[in-house]
Amino acid sequence: MDLVQMETFLAVAEERSFSRAAARLHRTQPAVSQAIAKLEGELGEVLFERSSRDGTLTDAGEVLREYASKLLNLRNEATGALTELRELHSGRLNLAANEYTCLYLLPLLDEFRRQNPRIKLAVQRTLASRISDEVLMHSVELGVLSFRPDDTQVKSMVVYRDELAFVVNPRHPLAGAGKVSIRQLGGQNFIAHNIPSPQRQKVIQAFKRHKTPLQMGVELPSLEAIKRFVEMGNGVALVPGLTVRTELESGALVRVQIPELQIERKLRLVYRRQASLSHAALAFLKVVEAYAAAHGDPYCFQADRGI
Repeated sequence: MDLVQMETFLAVAEERSFSRAAARLHRTQPAVSQAIAKLEGELGEVLFERSSRDGTLTDAGEVLREYASKLLNLRNEATGALTELRELHSGRLNLAANEYTCLYLLPLLDEFRRQNPRIKLAVQRTLASRISDEVLMHSVELGVLSFRPDDTQVKSMVVYRDELAFVVNPRHPLAGAGKVSIRQLGGQNFIAHNIPSPQRQKVIQAFKRHKTPLQMGVELPSLEAIKRFVEMGNGVALVPGLTVRTELESGALVRVQIPELQIERKLRLVYRRQASLSHAALAFLKVVEAYAAAHGDPYCFQADRGI
């Protein structure tokens, strides 16, 4: 196997067509077919269903696809590292974050750009459940998670401490309460995120422990939409505190303390445990550490021990 074969194989798998793959690679269709046939001969496996004309992968093909992606990502990473070496302090840093954790990154990215103006930054919006995989696939160097990753191949640093905030609009009957019990929330309509998370399960379990019904009458696809909907007077919400700082300061939303729902969220920077990080990634970690030292809580920089 060689990288050209892997590139050809991936092109056919992604395009689901030998002819479209040939056009993408600027090769003839017979050349692409011959390359796939040679690869199958070397592996002793059929990679594409012969009865299908749309490039459907066999089970062996599906397995190879993941490894082929890793190999090509590693090639691109190596090429980028050598380019970076030639250009000294220029380079590129790829990070993965979701809608919530991206907010944590903003002040750090600002500081990083001040110190390293020649390094290009790319933050890829990714589902939290996929971030560790993207890191291990070499698609990104660093990711930000709001939970401890299970994969032992991933190293994590706790970099920010946040907590869930119960918020209502200023006209809500609970807005002036300051603090209420979880048992007072049984009749409230919660506006929830439509993507399950570990924190959501903690909330559900807390309501069960206190024998209080949890009514999630509306589910929306983003935290921004949830905040706007609550501002309009449609129910209440539990959201990460980091995401509602502006609204609380402006008075658009009001936070009410729920003693039984003090759920901490620790944000973690994650990267491959055995990785030789690029100059750009190492520079970013230095910025994170220095920022935490200068600003203190809720920012921090400590190895994750599963706490």
